[in-house]
Amino acid sequence: MNIAIDIREAAGEKTGKGWYVFNIVRALLKIDQKNHYILLTKAKIPGLDQFSNARQLEINSPSLLWHHKAASIIKANADLFFAPTSFITPSLLPKDFPILLTIHDLVAFLFPANHKKKAVLIEKLFLRRALKKASAITTVSDHTKKDLLKLFHCDPASVHSIPNDCSADFHPLKGEQLIALKDFAKKTNLPAKFFLSVGTLEPRKNYEKLIEAMKLLAEKHPDTHLIIVGGEGWGSEKIYQAVKDNYLSKRVHFLGYLSNKSLLNLYNLAVGFVFPSKYEGFGIPPLEAMRCGCPVIASKSSSIPEVVGDGGLYIDPDSAKEIAAQMSKLISDNDLRKEMIRKGLSQSQKFSWEASAQKLLQIMEGLVN
Repeated sequence: MNIAIDIREAAGEKTGKGWYVFNIVRALLKIDQKNHYILLTKAKIPGLDQFSNARQLEINSPSLLWHHKAASIIKANADLFFAPTSFITPSLLPKDFPILLTIHDLVAFLFPANHKKKAVLIEKLFLRRALKKASAITTVSDHTKKDLLKLFHCDPASVHSIPNDCSADFHPLKGEQLIALKDFAKKTNLPAKFFLSVGTLEPRKNYEKLIEAMKLLAEKHPDTHLIIVGGEGWGSEKIYQAVKDNYLSKRVHFLGYLSNKSLLNLYNLAVGFVFPSKYEGFGIPPLEAMRCGCPVIASKSSSIPEVVGDGGLYIDPDSAKEIAAQMSKLISDNDLRKEMIRKGLSQSQKFSWEASAQKLLQIMEGLVN
């Protein structure tokens, strides 16, 4: 079987969807030696170019034309198309062509005011069409599956919940690695005590409420800092303004987008990880934190409890007081912190890219055979 996959999202500085494409495709190529993969992209992606059962096919065209060219290639050369992030190409394929579609979240429909206007427009134009064309659909969480069935009334038998994992780069640092970790902290002039939060700077990540919580935390723990890692999204100026309004410029630090290597160090150094997001289709950062032995404080909203399980402390994302209280607990109660590290490490072992890829492969083979 020839399987075509759109891998464009795995290029460059990857966020959630990009890491999903990169890791799920790598896992598929590792476990499946029977089928051949046609990886459609705009530019070759390192890390996906060393497998003998796949070739990257570059299509150098602007956006809409790219999708039309991709659809033509798929029809002529593939037996099945796996669309891990985009809805446009599936919309252009014949209804009887086997298509596996992945839905990461439905924020464009549930919270359009908290999403980019262009992305909302594209998803509203193409998602419904893509769903009608899809032979099978996967979601990255049970919560997203429920949202999908409620909003679009898809056939429940065609929708499968298959969770993400995080990169194998994340793990607790031990032995000699701890010496290098101390050197990293000195060289980068990191504060001695800090909480970490990771995610694109945009409204639904709820950083403004976290910054408000930091102001409350300062009353008991004036030496504790907050480091936020993530690229600038739309509406990021309000987040910076919240820091100024709360006089926290010396205690809240924005480091932008970082490599996994730097993130690994931060997870291993942080007092705890705070994830106050209001809505996630899955939420990879808290899983990364747990995998590193970093205690997690997370919203009890959307799919986040599916990821964190009993491996974290929960907060109401609308309550700065509750966020600050849980942060204070982690600082003050070392036994609690040790317990959350243990539970987080255990919870993180429940996820596997290989297991998820195996489920995807079974679905794909069922669509063609």
